Amino acid sequence: MKPSARKEYLAALGIETWVLRSAPVPAEHAAPAVMPRPVPREEPPAPRPGPPTVRSEPLAPREEGGDWAELRARVAACTRCSLSATRTQTVFGVGNLQAEWLIVGEAPGAEEDRRGEPFVGRAGQLLNSMLRAIGLAREQVYIANVLKCRPPGNRDPSPGEVAECLPYLERQIALLRPKIMLAVGRISAQNLLKTDTPLGRLRLKLHSFGLAQVPLVVTYHPAYLLRTPADKRKAWEDLKFAREVCASVQR
Repeated sequence: MKPSARKEYLAALGIETWVLRSAPVPAEHAAPAVMPRPVPREEPPAPRPGPPTVRSEPLAPREEGGDWAELRARVAACTRCSLSATRTQTVFGVGNLQAEWLIVGEAPGAEEDRRGEPFVGRAGQLLNSMLRAIGLAREQVYIANVLKCRPPGNRDPSPGEVAECLPYLERQIALLRPKIMLAVGRISAQNLLKTDTPLGRLRLKLHSFGLAQVPLVVTYHPAYLLRTPADKRKAWEDLKFAREVCASVQR
């Protein structure tokens, strides 16, 4: 990636300069040093014998069997919860079916409900910039939501709605077999991890999801970052941490 392009993507995150650790930078051009934040010590994750490894055993969701086309058709025809009565269309997911990265949001918004694609509009543009800042194009990852239908008024999903819809995401994960999941936003993170722990205490820790123990990292939702740009630097720390985790995972 050209330096000018990377600078543009980092500017969208509120980061003035980013240089690979292995590349020496003249002192007069170096950005102020930012010490990497250590993983918080409280509530440490269980000790691991080595780098996180995606296990070979499959997930066991209720949505068993079928390929991508069959799963998409089941989602499109789903009437498991009342959201089927208010949606314009389902928002299945989009991206590379061999992607190493799976980005998971909470639920479609109004524009996503209209267009049938997750993370569009300003939040989607910022997500694209966040990905490009760590060397990933939107076309290289897979993007989905916990819910496939928009809750009216963009309210938080109910526990019952999550319970009915999560098996679809689990089946997507089983088909995709990603090296890493990036949960963006509090609702996504708390539902995937089955916790009410605040997002700030979930960041910069290595979590896992499902029977396959897919490595999972948590960060802020792009829509939140648009409202709270001061936290963009924290999101940048999360992205670098996720990139390090991904590099250590055997697929």
